[in-house]
Amino acid sequence: MSFRHETLPNGLEVIAEVSDSALSASVGFFVNTGSRDESDQTWGVSHFLEHMVFKGTDTLSADDINRRFDDLGAAANAFTSEEDTVYYASVLPENQREAVELIGSILRPAIREEDFETEKLVILEEIQMYDDQPPFGADDICRAAFFAGHPAARSVLGTLDSVRGIGIDQMRDYHRRRYAADNVVLAATGAIDFAELVETAKRVCGDWEPCPAAPRACSLPSRACGGGDEVIREQVMREAAALEYVIRLSAGPDGDDPDRYAAKWLAMMLGDESGSRFYWEFIDSGAADYASCHHQDFLDAGVFGVQLSSDAESIEEIIERAEEILADVTANGLTAGEMEQARSKLASRIVLSGERARRRLFGVGLEWAHSRRYRSVADDLGVVETLTAADLGRLLDRWPLSGSHATVLAGPLESSSAGGEPSVAAASKPQ
Repeated sequence: MSFRHETLPNGLEVIAEVSDSALSASVGFFVNTGSRDESDQTWGVSHFLEHMVFKGTDTLSADDINRRFDDLGAAANAFTSEEDTVYYASVLPENQREAVELIGSILRPAIREEDFETEKLVILEEIQMYDDQPPFGADDICRAAFFAGHPAARSVLGTLDSVRGIGIDQMRDYHRRRYAADNVVLAATGAIDFAELVETAKRVCGDWEPCPAAPRACSLPSRACGGGDEVIREQVMREAAALEYVIRLSAGPDGDDPDRYAAKWLAMMLGDESGSRFYWEFIDSGAADYASCHHQDFLDAGVFGVQLSSDAESIEEIIERAEEILADVTANGLTAGEMEQARSKLASRIVLSGERARRRLFGVGLEWAHSRRYRSVADDLGVVETLTAADLGRLLDRWPLSGSHATVLAGPLESSSAGGEPSVAAASKPQ
């Protein structure tokens, strides 16, 4: 396993983790742009633009693009997040050059008026479908409340009004600025011919113009920094829902914080799908339909996210018990047995994901795009193997789970009146 890196004259960076034992090649263009880089007037444009990239170039139609991916036998796709837009494909090693050529070509889309208007309707329908499916937008609402005033508060899809208001010239300008050569990383993992990768990048992307991106760091609200004891709670009524869904966010370490590994370790002990505190309390007992905890890190912020769902009549009791567990862990930590079990599970997942070129592509590409840092599987394993109870204690001191947080409920539960108990809404026809 070796790591290679080269920067083209226009600023585009090419990196690769080359494995002699791999049987596949994964390549991806990592664009440093997402919902946090949008304005009120362009909210949702990053995700919208991801759709437009597949609508064709000046020389390739949408059908041409799909057929060429099929001809390569590629497993190809794209995604947009708060901080990244990524286009990737996994292919046989002999198809590496063609895969890079194709993805590189489509990253310079035509953005035609007719395609723009048609795809806008698709995006609007996607937003409505998302709002109609569990957890009924509760995650976006909770993030907006928790990160209020910070770019991480923006949902990736945008809103119906914001997407309707985006103009084609705004998208073209956003593409020019955010898809500039010096704001993109071409990453590859697996059975990679690095010399050919660089040569292909020079030929396909060498004429891309650079455009220095604006700084992305922003000040955080105090509750997102682990301070205070502010509690935000909101309810979204969905009368047709069968279950009540809960999203809870509290502060955690960001993507550049050494404690991010301890945070993922802690989240596994609390809310992994098996053998965790939440599992034994809620899932094994049958008290809840779903209960989990995860840690997500951004460039300048991080969160511990708790997700719960159950019948509406039981949800308040489940929330209360979850808060008790979080308070107990904050005050008393976890047992040696829990720590060792979670360490083994975390190490196993690192190794297993490291054996798949596509999974490594995201780890290597995103790490480099965010921090210009390469971490091997052995590097990550080394950190996990040395985590201690002292690391966990420091983490909980810095980011108390029982401190300031935001909680959003979505489902048939009616908002409680002042001083009263919540009640379950009578069934009614969806609006």
